Amino acid sequence: MSAIVLPGPLQRRVESAAAAFLAAPGLPHVDFSRPAGEPALVPADSLSWRIFRNPVALFIGGVAAVILELAEPRVRSGVWDHTSFRSDPVGRLRRTGLAAMVTVYGARSTAEAMIAGVGRRHAAVTGTADDGRTYAADDVELLDWVHATAGYGFGEAFHRFVRPLSEAERDRAWAEGAEAARLYGALGAPTSQAQWAAQLAAMTSKLTRSPVVFEFLQIMREAPALPAAARPLQRMLVRAAVDLTPPAVADVLDLDRRHGLRPGEAAIVGALARAADRLMLRSSPAAQASVRLGLPADHLWR
Repeated sequence: MSAIVLPGPLQRRVESAAAAFLAAPGLPHVDFSRPAGEPALVPADSLSWRIFRNPVALFIGGVAAVILELAEPRVRSGVWDHTSFRSDPVGRLRRTGLAAMVTVYGARSTAEAMIAGVGRRHAAVTGTADDGRTYAADDVELLDWVHATAGYGFGEAFHRFVRPLSEAERDRAWAEGAEAARLYGALGAPTSQAQWAAQLAAMTSKLTRSPVVFEFLQIMREAPALPAAARPLQRMLVRAAVDLTPPAVADVLDLDRRHGLRPGEAAIVGALARAADRLMLRSSPAAQASVRLGLPADHLWR
């Protein structure tokens, strides 16, 4: 399908809002169009470049990934006790979103430097989980789980709401994340759909219910991530994320149908996600990274 370009004033407004989300005070400035010619961790013809350009799938997938993270007691304590989810959820969303964009679209040198910084911060995070186990944020098992939940969340959101991916494409998406996983220290992260299924089965017995999951969902429903008029839509996207929770994990967390999409809402979310997939934003990391590599800005929309 061809790219959508909105009428001039509306296109400029959307471009400005999208650029501002990743350029808020306190965030480092990243120029995805520089250095000219420098490749990213994954190539421009990758499936990852197409998945991560879609803001609707990213929002849904990101929330789904955090639900899975918070199901693991040690990860839950690390995230909830050492990050700003409760005090500054939108700031946290922006930082996480920028990190994802740099990992996929940033020049290799930029991505490597950012990931090294994350690793240094992780090395200082330790504590005791609510089940009594001690943890360290740079524990490989925990890094593997966090990386896997992100891979599942983003890929599954695209598969469910943008377009179905074949088994080969799903394997390809996992494999494309291998280098970033290694740099983050997730040395046993899955590189295929089968490996993800095996990891999920092995981890399920270690997951526990917690009110933190429901607190997180409430925060995400109410946080001013979208304009006030779009808050009902935001709540729908959070419900879509709940629907992505694998059934075995949903059972552990007591996430039932009340927390997921209501009748007819899946079609609305799908229509929105597919429309977002066609919206061409020249200010987006995807377009800017294409320009960096000497490709047309609309390379990914052709």
